[in-house]
Amino acid sequence: MPTIEALEALLAKSPDDADLLYGLAMEHAKAGRADVACGFFDRCLAADPAYCYAYFHKARTLQAAERDADAAACLRAGLEAAKRAGDRQAISEISGYLDELDV
Repeated sequence: MPTIEALEALLAKSPDDADLLYGLAMEHAKAGRADVACGFFDRCLAADPAYCYAYFHKARTLQAAERDADAAACLRAGLEAAKRAGDRQAISEISGYLDELDV
């Protein structure tokens, strides 16, 4: 996986690239920077509202930050996006995670 610095350099050239935004979000989430990660997840979703796994991993990041209600709201939004996109795999995974969260 590229470093945060490498991803940021690529993002400077393509600021609306959903894949780069998602990658940065994931790297910041792994580093425990939930607020920064969520900002990149939000930018990813603004660039591509059908990027269903951004909802899933944003919810994981929120849950890790002990923000379960926010995580559940994120999953509900992701479930709607997955339904609009017809992404059965994402529907299944997001629904399952929402059930596990139990909020």
